Amino acid sequence: MQPLGPEVLPPGIRARIVEGVNGLDLHLLEAGYEEPGRPLVLLLHGFPELAYSWRKVMPALAAAGYHAVAPDQRGYGRTSGWSDAYEQDLRPFSMLALVRDQLALLRALGRSRAAAVVGHDFGSPVAAWAALVRPDVFPAAVLMSAPFAGAPVPGQGLDWQALDRALAALPRPRKHYQRYYATAAAHRDMLHCAQGVHAFLRAYFHHKSADWAGNRPHRLAAWRAEALAELPTYYVMDLARNMAATVAPEMPGAAEIAACRWLTEDELAVYAGEFARTGFQGGLNWYRTRFEPALIDELTLFAGRRIEVPSMFIAGKSDWGVYQSPGDFERMQEQACPAMTGCHLLDGAGHWVQQEQADRVAGLLLDFLREAAG
Repeated sequence: MQPLGPEVLPPGIRARIVEGVNGLDLHLLEAGYEEPGRPLVLLLHGFPELAYSWRKVMPALAAAGYHAVAPDQRGYGRTSGWSDAYEQDLRPFSMLALVRDQLALLRALGRSRAAAVVGHDFGSPVAAWAALVRPDVFPAAVLMSAPFAGAPVPGQGLDWQALDRALAALPRPRKHYQRYYATAAAHRDMLHCAQGVHAFLRAYFHHKSADWAGNRPHRLAAWRAEALAELPTYYVMDLARNMAATVAPEMPGAAEIAACRWLTEDELAVYAGEFARTGFQGGLNWYRTRFEPALIDELTLFAGRRIEVPSMFIAGKSDWGVYQSPGDFERMQEQACPAMTGCHLLDGAGHWVQQEQADRVAGLLLDFLREAAG
């Protein structure tokens, strides 16, 4: 597999493959690589994204003197060495294994530590756990869109089966998207959807962005079916619909697509081309680990431990991800991250905040990095 070509990358960003990273040949993007020894900022993407999702903030980090590194994480893009089978051992996709991937990447780059780890969406808990378990290597952390409420406590986990039944019993029967993503059908539904991968991703990205007028987030009362049903259908789906069918009615028109500067058709084609080639199962396996008792139990070892290094949270003001897990946003600030320096909810951004409001995100990152360095 060859790295992404320069024709699809902004000036100053290069792609390469680093071999032998915790069993992976890891594809990454980097900016500010010309001078050795620059402070390294590690940027971790979520689902369904790639290292490419950081393309709009990396040049600003490099211009400020940092070495910005964004890998295609395990299960994604041009990183190889992982299995796309549904029936497999999920331990390589566990949260601690994903942290080990990032530790191995730093070693492969000749680094003993990063200046900061930054994660968006499902990359946010990876960044949080990296800072929680190895603060010596990750002395600062920025979390985006997905709040971190702390390590699970033994015996206090959510009863997902009871929630499944309660959602299905609503007058408008529903299901939680993470439960759907854990099914064997999810990958097939998206890869072989009637509209095609490119159109599916366009509708999916649009539906969760500030461009979709229905995104007006608010706090939810509790982890109860009636409260969760207030979430948009990309989070709490109609019981009989798959994700491709869920987002299809929200497909933007031609004029709206042409006006979307944060994700042009050429940029979307990079995502669509990669996912059409790899499928979605690698990323979906991350969701499946959330329901594996043994993989949850290993995280309870850290119950009560907090992220003591400087941290910051960024999300879009139109991002339901802030509130999709009732109480997490508050627990992050009050308990899990005692050294958090700020929570920023940006106007004009939904879930894809580092793409929708790249300049403002880059500015917040640079201010935080300077403060964290002391």
